[in-house]
Amino acid sequence: QVQLVESGGGLAQPDGSLKLSCVASGRTFDAYAMGWFRSARGKEREFVAAIAWNGAITEYADSVKGRFTISRDDAKNTVYLQMNNLKPEDTAVYYCARAFPGATIATLASEFTVWGQGTQVTVSL
Repeated sequence: QVQLVESGGGLAQPDGSLKLSCVASGRTFDAYAMGWFRSARGKEREFVAAIAWNGAITEYADSVKGRFTISRDDAKNTVYLQMNNLKPEDTAVYYCARAFPGATIATLASEFTVWGQGTQVTVSL
């Protein structure tokens, strides 16, 4: 059974940076599109960023465009989310997810079939 394990969350100051990592178990990591979502207290889970199975396409939510970068290293079965210029409104639990088989890229939560447990990101002075 595939598992996704996120790490790299923590406390950052406004305008600071954090880099999240998500390691996937299994041998076919490079066949799947991957994504990051977040859930803030009292709010629904929202899309943050996604990357195609081959890394050729990336998509971002408007709220993070220009500040966050998603990337993948298939040799390490890992997808990353580099977060720069963090804002207090970025505070949330961040989840890594794997898209359904055959998807080139995906941005809707319903298109992702495997989820990690999440890692907390807090942006505050």
